[in-house]
Amino acid sequence: MSNRFPVYFIPHGGGPWPFMEFPKNAEGKGPWDDLGAFLRNLADDVGRRPKAVLVVSGHWEHEPVPTLSTAANPGMLFDYYNFPAHTYELNYPAPGSPELAVRARKLLSDAGIESAEDEARGFDHGVFIPFMLIYPKADVPITMISLKNTLDAPSHIKMGEALEPLRDEEVLIIASGMTYHNMPMFRRADPEHVAQASRFDAWLADVIEEKDTQSRAARLSLWDENPDALACHVPDHDHLVPLFVAAGAAGSDTGKRIFTTDFLGKPYSAYRFG
Repeated sequence: MSNRFPVYFIPHGGGPWPFMEFPKNAEGKGPWDDLGAFLRNLADDVGRRPKAVLVVSGHWEHEPVPTLSTAANPGMLFDYYNFPAHTYELNYPAPGSPELAVRARKLLSDAGIESAEDEARGFDHGVFIPFMLIYPKADVPITMISLKNTLDAPSHIKMGEALEPLRDEEVLIIASGMTYHNMPMFRRADPEHVAQASRFDAWLADVIEEKDTQSRAARLSLWDENPDALACHVPDHDHLVPLFVAAGAAGSDTGKRIFTTDFLGKPYSAYRFG
Protein backbone atom coordinates (compact mmCIF):
# COMPACT_ATOMS: atom_id res chain seq x y z
CA MET A 1 0.00 0.00 0.00
CA SER A 2 1.39 3.38 -1.01
CA ASN A 3 2.19 5.96 1.65
CA ARG A 4 1.77 8.71 -0.94
CA PHE A 5 -0.61 11.49 0.07
CA PRO A 6 -3.47 12.48 -2.21
CA VAL A 7 -3.84 15.94 -3.74
CA TYR A 8 -7.01 18.00 -3.31
CA PHE A 9 -8.68 20.94 -4.94
CA ILE A 10 -11.14 22.46 -2.46
CA PRO A 11 -13.60 25.35 -2.69
CA HIS A 12 -13.08 27.91 0.06
CA GLY A 13 -16.44 29.67 -0.29
CA GLY A 14 -17.25 33.35 -0.01
CA GLY A 15 -15.37 35.53 2.48
CA PRO A 16 -15.54 34.52 6.16
CA TRP A 17 -18.74 32.50 5.64
CA PRO A 18 -18.37 29.92 8.45
CA PHE A 19 -18.39 32.73 11.00
CA MET A 20 -21.50 34.58 9.81
CA GLU A 21 -25.26 34.01 9.96
CA PHE A 22 -27.15 33.41 6.71
CA PRO A 23 -30.86 32.95 6.00
CA LYS A 24 -32.05 29.34 5.96
CA ASN A 25 -34.08 27.78 3.15
CA ALA A 26 -37.33 25.86 3.57
CA GLU A 27 -35.36 22.77 4.61
CA GLY A 28 -33.51 24.74 7.29
CA LYS A 29 -30.17 24.83 5.44
CA GLY A 30 -27.89 27.81 4.94
CA PRO A 31 -26.17 28.46 1.60
CA TRP A 32 -22.77 27.24 2.84
CA ASP A 33 -23.83 24.36 5.09
CA ASP A 34 -22.87 21.65 2.59
CA LEU A 35 -19.41 23.13 2.10
CA GLY A 36 -18.91 23.38 5.85
CA ALA A 37 -19.75 19.70 6.31
CA PHE A 38 -17.40 18.71 3.48
CA LEU A 39 -14.44 20.65 4.87
CA ARG A 40 -14.99 19.39 8.42
CA ASN A 41 -14.78 15.83 7.10
CA LEU A 42 -11.76 16.36 4.85
CA ALA A 43 -9.16 15.25 7.42
CA ASP A 44 -11.00 11.92 7.68
CA ASP A 45 -10.91 11.60 3.89
CA VAL A 46 -7.13 12.14 3.93
CA GLY A 47 -6.95 9.35 6.46
CA ARG A 48 -3.78 10.27 8.32
CA ARG A 49 -1.98 13.32 9.58
CA PRO A 50 0.56 14.91 7.23
CA LYS A 51 3.90 16.26 8.36
CA ALA A 52 2.94 19.55 6.72
CA VAL A 53 0.54 21.01 4.18
CA LEU A 54 1.48 22.95 1.06
CA VAL A 55 -1.42 25.23 0.11
CA VAL A 56 -1.90 26.87 -3.28
CA SER A 57 -4.38 29.71 -2.75
CA GLY A 58 -6.23 31.60 -5.45
CA HIS A 59 -5.77 34.70 -3.29
CA TRP A 60 -1.99 34.87 -3.78
CA GLU A 61 -1.90 35.63 -7.48
CA HIS A 62 0.27 38.69 -8.24
CA GLU A 63 3.80 37.25 -8.04
CA PRO A 64 5.91 36.97 -11.22
CA VAL A 65 7.27 33.57 -10.10
CA PRO A 66 6.01 30.94 -7.65
CA THR A 67 6.71 32.33 -4.20
CA LEU A 68 6.93 30.32 -0.97
CA SER A 69 5.97 31.59 2.47
CA THR A 70 8.85 31.09 4.90
CA ALA A 71 7.44 32.49 8.15
CA ALA A 72 7.72 30.11 11.08
CA ASN A 73 4.57 31.62 12.56
CA PRO A 74 2.50 33.28 9.83
CA GLY A 75 0.14 36.08 10.79
CA MET A 76 -3.34 36.78 9.47
CA LEU A 77 -4.11 38.48 6.16
CA PHE A 78 -7.71 39.70 6.11
CA ASP A 79 -8.08 40.10 2.39
CA TYR A 80 -11.86 40.52 2.35
CA TYR A 81 -13.87 43.70 2.64
CA ASN A 82 -17.04 45.09 4.24
CA PHE A 83 -17.73 42.14 6.49
CA PRO A 84 -18.75 42.27 10.20
CA ALA A 85 -16.10 43.50 12.63
CA HIS A 86 -15.78 40.16 14.41
CA THR A 87 -14.58 38.49 11.20
CA TYR A 88 -11.43 40.64 11.40
CA GLU A 89 -10.63 39.20 14.81
CA LEU A 90 -10.36 35.59 13.68
CA ASN A 91 -7.09 33.86 14.45
CA TYR A 92 -5.56 30.68 13.08
CA PRO A 93 -2.20 30.16 14.82
CA ALA A 94 -0.94 27.21 12.79
CA PRO A 95 2.85 27.15 12.42
CA GLY A 96 4.57 27.54 9.10
CA SER A 97 7.19 25.16 7.76
CA PRO A 98 10.28 26.99 6.48
CA GLU A 99 11.83 23.59 5.80
CA LEU A 100 9.02 22.71 3.40
CA ALA A 101 9.51 26.05 1.64
CA VAL A 102 13.19 25.24 1.11
CA ARG A 103 12.37 21.77 -0.20
CA ALA A 104 9.68 23.07 -2.56
CA ARG A 105 12.03 25.69 -3.97
CA LYS A 106 14.64 22.97 -4.59
CA LEU A 107 12.12 20.87 -6.51
CA LEU A 108 11.08 23.87 -8.58
CA SER A 109 14.72 24.72 -9.31
CA ASP A 110 15.45 21.14 -10.35
CA ALA A 111 12.59 21.45 -12.85
CA GLY A 112 14.01 24.69 -14.24
CA ILE A 113 11.34 26.86 -12.57
CA GLU A 114 12.47 30.08 -10.94
CA SER A 115 10.95 30.80 -7.53
CA ALA A 116 11.11 33.28 -4.65
CA GLU A 117 10.26 33.46 -0.96
CA ASP A 118 8.28 35.75 1.30
CA GLU A 119 8.88 35.75 5.05
CA ALA A 120 6.11 38.25 5.81
CA ARG A 121 3.13 36.62 4.08
CA GLY A 122 0.26 35.73 6.42
CA PHE A 123 -2.62 33.30 5.95
CA ASP A 124 -5.11 34.75 3.45
CA HIS A 125 -8.74 33.72 3.65
CA GLY A 126 -8.24 31.09 0.95
CA VAL A 127 -6.11 29.39 3.60
CA PHE A 128 -7.33 30.20 7.09
CA ILE A 129 -11.06 29.93 6.37
CA PRO A 130 -11.06 26.33 5.11
CA PHE A 131 -8.31 25.20 7.47
CA MET A 132 -10.16 26.46 10.53
CA LEU A 133 -12.62 23.70 9.60
CA ILE A 134 -10.18 21.07 8.27
CA TYR A 135 -7.64 21.24 11.12
CA PRO A 136 -9.40 23.30 13.79
CA LYS A 137 -6.65 22.76 16.37
CA ALA A 138 -4.20 24.62 14.08
CA ASP A 139 -1.60 21.97 14.85
CA VAL A 140 -0.48 21.03 11.31
CA PRO A 141 2.25 23.23 9.78
CA ILE A 142 1.19 25.10 6.64
CA THR A 143 3.37 26.58 3.93
CA MET A 144 1.80 28.63 1.14
CA ILE A 145 2.86 28.86 -2.47
CA SER A 146 1.67 31.61 -4.79
CA LEU A 147 0.37 31.46 -8.30
CA LYS A 148 2.23 33.19 -11.11
CA ASN A 149 0.66 36.41 -12.29
CA THR A 150 0.37 34.96 -15.81
CA LEU A 151 -2.43 32.69 -14.50
CA ASP A 152 -1.89 30.41 -17.49
CA ALA A 153 -2.66 26.72 -17.27
CA PRO A 154 0.49 25.13 -18.81
CA SER A 155 3.06 26.71 -16.47
CA HIS A 156 0.92 26.00 -13.40
CA ILE A 157 0.50 22.37 -14.43
CA LYS A 158 4.31 22.19 -14.72
CA MET A 159 4.64 23.79 -11.29
CA GLY A 160 2.47 21.04 -9.87
CA GLU A 161 4.48 18.38 -11.69
CA ALA A 162 7.66 19.68 -10.07
CA LEU A 163 6.08 19.52 -6.61
CA GLU A 164 4.67 16.00 -6.99
CA PRO A 165 7.54 14.31 -5.05
CA LEU A 166 6.37 16.07 -1.88
CA ARG A 167 3.46 13.63 -1.78
CA ASP A 168 5.94 10.86 -0.96
CA GLU A 169 7.48 12.98 1.81
CA GLU A 170 4.44 13.15 4.13
CA VAL A 171 3.26 16.44 2.61
CA LEU A 172 -0.38 17.05 1.77
CA ILE A 173 -0.89 19.35 -1.22
CA ILE A 174 -4.15 21.30 -1.20
CA ALA A 175 -5.23 23.75 -3.87
CA SER A 176 -7.79 26.26 -2.60
CA GLY A 177 -10.04 28.18 -4.98
CA MET A 178 -13.46 27.92 -6.61
CA THR A 179 -14.55 26.17 -9.79
CA TYR A 180 -17.16 28.93 -10.17
CA HIS A 181 -16.20 32.53 -9.36
CA ASN A 182 -18.22 35.17 -11.17
CA MET A 183 -18.68 37.82 -8.50
CA PRO A 184 -21.18 40.05 -10.41
CA MET A 185 -23.43 37.04 -11.04
CA PHE A 186 -22.85 35.17 -7.80
CA ARG A 187 -26.12 36.25 -6.17
CA ARG A 188 -28.20 36.53 -9.33
CA ALA A 189 -30.46 33.65 -10.32
CA ASP A 190 -30.33 34.22 -14.07
CA PRO A 191 -31.51 31.00 -15.83
CA GLU A 192 -29.22 31.34 -18.84
CA HIS A 193 -26.19 31.96 -16.65
CA VAL A 194 -27.13 29.06 -14.34
CA ALA A 195 -27.16 26.83 -17.44
CA GLN A 196 -23.69 28.07 -18.40
CA ALA A 197 -22.38 27.35 -14.90
CA SER A 198 -23.88 23.87 -14.90
CA ARG A 199 -22.39 23.01 -18.28
CA PHE A 200 -18.94 24.25 -17.26
CA ASP A 201 -19.01 22.30 -14.00
CA ALA A 202 -19.94 19.12 -15.91
CA TRP A 203 -17.21 19.73 -18.50
CA LEU A 204 -14.59 20.31 -15.80
CA ALA A 205 -15.53 17.09 -14.02
CA ASP A 206 -15.18 15.21 -17.30
CA VAL A 207 -11.71 16.69 -17.82
CA ILE A 208 -10.46 16.03 -14.29
CA GLU A 209 -11.74 12.45 -14.36
CA GLU A 210 -9.99 11.81 -17.69
CA LYS A 211 -8.02 8.56 -17.31
CA ASP A 212 -5.38 9.65 -19.83
CA THR A 213 -3.51 12.21 -17.72
CA GLN A 214 -1.70 13.68 -20.72
CA SER A 215 -5.06 14.31 -22.33
CA ARG A 216 -6.23 15.85 -19.05
CA ALA A 217 -3.36 18.31 -19.08
CA ALA A 218 -3.94 19.16 -22.73
CA ARG A 219 -7.64 19.80 -22.18
CA LEU A 220 -7.00 21.90 -19.08
CA SER A 221 -4.48 23.97 -21.02
CA LEU A 222 -7.30 24.94 -23.40
CA TRP A 223 -9.89 25.49 -20.68
CA ASP A 224 -10.74 29.01 -21.86
CA GLU A 225 -11.82 27.70 -25.25
CA ASN A 226 -14.83 26.15 -23.57
CA PRO A 227 -17.74 28.48 -24.50
CA ASP A 228 -19.02 28.61 -20.91
CA ALA A 229 -15.69 28.94 -19.12
CA LEU A 230 -15.15 32.69 -19.15
CA ALA A 231 -18.74 33.31 -18.05
CA CYS A 232 -17.95 31.40 -14.85
CA HIS A 233 -14.79 33.33 -13.94
CA VAL A 234 -15.18 37.10 -13.77
CA PRO A 235 -13.28 39.42 -13.52
CA ASP A 236 -10.45 36.84 -13.70
CA HIS A 237 -9.85 33.13 -13.30
CA ASP A 238 -7.44 33.23 -10.36
CA HIS A 239 -9.71 30.92 -8.36
CA LEU A 240 -9.48 28.21 -11.02
CA VAL A 241 -5.69 28.26 -11.41
CA PRO A 242 -4.97 26.27 -8.21
CA LEU A 243 -6.76 23.36 -9.88
CA PHE A 244 -4.11 23.39 -12.62
CA VAL A 245 -1.39 23.03 -9.99
CA ALA A 246 -3.27 20.18 -8.32
CA ALA A 247 -3.68 18.37 -11.64
CA GLY A 248 0.07 18.67 -12.25
CA ALA A 249 0.94 17.39 -8.79
CA ALA A 250 -1.41 14.46 -9.37
CA GLY A 251 1.02 12.91 -11.83
CA SER A 252 -0.51 9.74 -13.21
CA ASP A 253 -3.31 9.68 -10.62
CA THR A 254 -6.81 10.07 -12.01
CA GLY A 255 -8.98 12.76 -10.49
CA LYS A 256 -12.37 12.24 -8.90
CA ARG A 257 -15.04 14.75 -8.05
CA ILE A 258 -15.70 14.15 -4.34
CA PHE A 259 -18.05 17.04 -3.60
CA THR A 260 -20.43 19.28 -5.48
CA THR A 261 -23.12 21.69 -4.42
CA ASP A 262 -24.44 25.01 -5.64
CA PHE A 263 -24.93 28.63 -4.67
CA LEU A 264 -28.22 29.95 -6.10
CA GLY A 265 -28.15 27.24 -8.73
CA LYS A 266 -24.53 27.72 -9.79
CA PRO A 267 -22.56 24.55 -9.00
CA TYR A 268 -19.05 24.38 -7.62
CA SER A 269 -17.01 21.28 -6.89
CA ALA A 270 -14.05 19.68 -5.12
CA TYR A 271 -11.63 17.07 -6.46
CA ARG A 272 -9.26 14.45 -5.13
CA PHE A 273 -6.33 12.93 -7.01
CA GLY A 274 -4.93 9.67 -5.69
